[in-house]
Amino acid sequence: MHPGDRSAVVTGAATGVGRATALALAERGCAVAVNYSKSRDAAEAVAAEARAKGVKAIAIQADVASDADCRRLVDTAVAELGGLDILVNNAGTTRFINHADLEAVTDDDWSRILGVNLKGPFQCARAARKHLEAGDGGVIINVSSVAGVYATGSSIPYCASKAALNNLTVILARVMGPKVRVNAVAPGFIEGEWLKEGLGELYEPVRNSFQQRSLVKKVSTPESIAAAILSLIEGSDVVTGQVLIADGGVGVAG
Repeated sequence: MHPGDRSAVVTGAATGVGRATALALAERGCAVAVNYSKSRDAAEAVAAEARAKGVKAIAIQADVASDADCRRLVDTAVAELGGLDILVNNAGTTRFINHADLEAVTDDDWSRILGVNLKGPFQCARAARKHLEAGDGGVIINVSSVAGVYATGSSIPYCASKAALNNLTVILARVMGPKVRVNAVAPGFIEGEWLKEGLGELYEPVRNSFQQRSLVKKVSTPESIAAAILSLIEGSDVVTGQVLIADGGVGVAG
């Protein structure tokens, strides 16, 4: 699918990978709904930047952990943009908890992380299904993580949520075919504020470690992950139910 003259919803699009993806879609002529939970000013700025590229773009507040919000998000996007062809489930959350500290994991951690990272993509996909099926081929991309493949990451609930999202990707590909393709991108270390805030003084050492272990001697940026997402949107129409690992080869470096 070429995104030109299409419409997309990108969740968690005020910053990072979501922002880069929304702008990459706009660059290709795709109208975009820029979803945000709390960062209104940043989301409005992304929408304005997208409009400057000549496409329709709006910012829509919604907490993807809420099914009612997901349905409102999709309905608003369809009404404002005239349809829906692409859904990028990028919104995510975590809490940085040492895996060995089992007692530090709370019920609230499980509820919030699974609510955003797993229920959110399911609820958005469910809300979007009829609209994605109405065109000549819809696409869903779930933004997962290598945490869901290698069980390393910010916390046990985060790893579990991304592993479940990978599983959900396959299930949705089965039930939403043949009209809708569903794939996931699983990034490794991504440069940016999210990990800087979470890792603090460990950010640079961890970044350097990932770069050295990378087969291409690079860590990901929001733009490089957006490019991976676009490759699954624009690429072969027989690719569905797949999880594309985008970590510079760290996981297979040995």
